[in-house]
Amino acid sequence: MTGMTTVFQLNLRHLRGLLAVQKHGSISAAAAAVNLSQPALTQGILKLENQLGEVLLERRSDGIVPTSAGELVLQRAQASLRHLAAGGRLLAGAGFDADRRLTMTQVRAFLSLFRTGSFATAAIELALSQAAVHRAVRELEEALGRKLVERRGRGVHVNFGGQRFARSCRLAIQELQAAMSELGLDPQNPTVAIGTTPMARAFLVPEAMSRMVAEKFPVRFRVLEGSWGELVESLRDGLVDFIVGELPAENVPDLVTTALHAEAPIIVAGRQHALNGQPSPSRETLAACSWIIAPDTSPLRAQWERLFPDKWRPEAPVECESVMIISRLLTGSDMLTLAMRDQVALQIRSGLLTQIGEPLSENMSTVGVTMRQGWRPARAQERFLQLLRAASASLVADAGHASATEAAWRI
Repeated sequence: MTGMTTVFQLNLRHLRGLLAVQKHGSISAAAAAVNLSQPALTQGILKLENQLGEVLLERRSDGIVPTSAGELVLQRAQASLRHLAAGGRLLAGAGFDADRRLTMTQVRAFLSLFRTGSFATAAIELALSQAAVHRAVRELEEALGRKLVERRGRGVHVNFGGQRFARSCRLAIQELQAAMSELGLDPQNPTVAIGTTPMARAFLVPEAMSRMVAEKFPVRFRVLEGSWGELVESLRDGLVDFIVGELPAENVPDLVTTALHAEAPIIVAGRQHALNGQPSPSRETLAACSWIIAPDTSPLRAQWERLFPDKWRPEAPVECESVMIISRLLTGSDMLTLAMRDQVALQIRSGLLTQIGEPLSENMSTVGVTMRQGWRPARAQERFLQLLRAASASLVADAGHASATEAAWRI
């Protein structure tokens, strides 16, 4: 095995050959299925095993069967080729055969061009000549029978078809990267890419991250913030593994949701507020106060408007969703705001802010995880999801001891 093997050094035809051996149970039958000679297929699988540093297949009296490492690679390879085939068939038609028509060199060059927006920059990133990048992308377009890239002035533009195919390529590469991470071949360690909405970014997500760091789990995190609507295309593109936050009101065909807990919004003020300690302020009392409100695209804004119909609508001089800014305003004024407990859990536990009255249980929101249909987490991602569930349970229980995040925050 070479320690420097990367996903893009793997051969798509070798992966398809590996899948064929699993399906047919012999080298001879698999070679015929993938249109390779037996020696070529045997050498291809040996090269794959050398690259991955694992024995993938073993001979038994009842035929050739995959090892445990082979099962892992087979599952990810099948998913990877499925993504490439789906993307190719969108452009080239139902008969498109991704592993016969495409090469990793082409996929790598196209993804780099898509990411950088420039042949020159892509060439520098890949340590290739511009001519080599041009050639790889042109061969990819010829294989697909469609233009993917259009020139615009001095730059290039990836058209709609190219954007769709880039998504398939990214998802395909991620499957193979997951296999290499599981085999301990990722020099950057596994990466958990998290999309988080404002509802989960203040406590729930960093709490799970802190617990994982405390375990000394070899992992890197990449976090992207936004509303669910802003993050969902990043999820579909494979830029994030999942979204943590409020769940959509309706099922989305290509996505899967898992609920963590239901949460009611709370009214929040600085601890110096005159309403601090009053058990159940009336709506008239609350309406007499000034409020900080969420933007009109936020679920919290709709909940605030339900709390205060037009005739009760209080003064709201500030519209903001930044917890840091809101917390500072509340600690220095007599304003109120509506928030989810997760968003202000640290500030309430530290005594900077206080909850006014009871949670608004008639306006419950479900907090959970949104994932792509058919996505299978690698070990690092699965561990993060386990810790996320534990952090959610801790938040619901409102345990008396400080969280890992909070303890570090107080230092």
